[in-house]
Amino acid sequence: MKISVAILNYNGKSWLDKFLQIAIDKSPEAEVIVIDNASTDDSVAFLQNNFPNIRLIQNDTNHGFAGGYNQGLKHIQSDYYILLNSDIEVTDNWIKPVIESIESDENTVAGQPKILAYNNKTHFEHAGAAGGFIDHLGYPFCRGRIFTETEEDLGQHDTRREVFWATGACLFIKADKFWEVGGLDEAFFAHMEEIDMCWRLQNKGYKIICEPASHIYHVGGGTLDYRNPRKTYLNFRNSLYTIHKNKKGPVFFIIFQRLILDGVAALKFLFSGDFKHIVSILKAHIHYYKHISVLKKQRAEIVKRDFKTLTGVLAGSIVFQHFIKKIKEFSKLNFN
Repeated sequence: MKISVAILNYNGKSWLDKFLQIAIDKSPEAEVIVIDNASTDDSVAFLQNNFPNIRLIQNDTNHGFAGGYNQGLKHIQSDYYILLNSDIEVTDNWIKPVIESIESDENTVAGQPKILAYNNKTHFEHAGAAGGFIDHLGYPFCRGRIFTETEEDLGQHDTRREVFWATGACLFIKADKFWEVGGLDEAFFAHMEEIDMCWRLQNKGYKIICEPASHIYHVGGGTLDYRNPRKTYLNFRNSLYTIHKNKKGPVFFIIFQRLILDGVAALKFLFSGDFKHIVSILKAHIHYYKHISVLKKQRAEIVKRDFKTLTGVLAGSIVFQHFIKKIKEFSKLNFN
């Protein structure tokens, strides 16, 4: 079995300097490869001078997270891809438990380890925590993280569990299944593309898991800060893209509800004086409406296949349970 750890880099020399050697040292069963997304810093020279033996794939332009991986992975022949963010510190034996967990069930094709915060190692990290879930309106959350609330890791999520999505920060996936569903959607550029791909995998009857016997530490926001208005734009736009492509049933009714709730989010930014984020939400909706014809065609292809019963979906609203009922812990959510 060939396993390839693919680290996508864009102007991340500092992260490569900090974490790349650790990834190499702690991944003896895998080849570690860097895909450079046309960096404009001296990342490439740094790699050539300090890691002359590592395989370096250079993309011709910055294709974003989705396109950057799609373009780079075309050059990697492997049984498993592990998509690993450059701002992650891996630990001893981080690969084997997740691979074994996926291999234990022929219908399981992707997964992730437990993701803890590098700067607060007793707590879960925002991007993935102990596995991703989604509510009926398409809002993502995690076992160990609901919106901005992250739980302390007290072993409460130390069981292998089937999830809705695995984080793109550290995504294990069978290479043939990655390409079977068309890879990551390059229209997303960055953010939520792994949720969209996991949804497509589930619609084909495949399973995704989190295996907490493995854990890693993620800095988070290494390429685009969590407070950046562009991140707000990408998250809101790509969430609408994901719903329209993959959601079973009357999709425009769901979009109408999202329009209302996204408006509430904009009002929250207004009251806090974050006017740039309001513009980001408005742009996200405008660009979604402009993209509907493309999404309609993509949805038609998915509808040709039977929609499957999805795992990891909250029947109610995570917005209601968190902001109205004040639920901050995953274990207290009502999935019925």
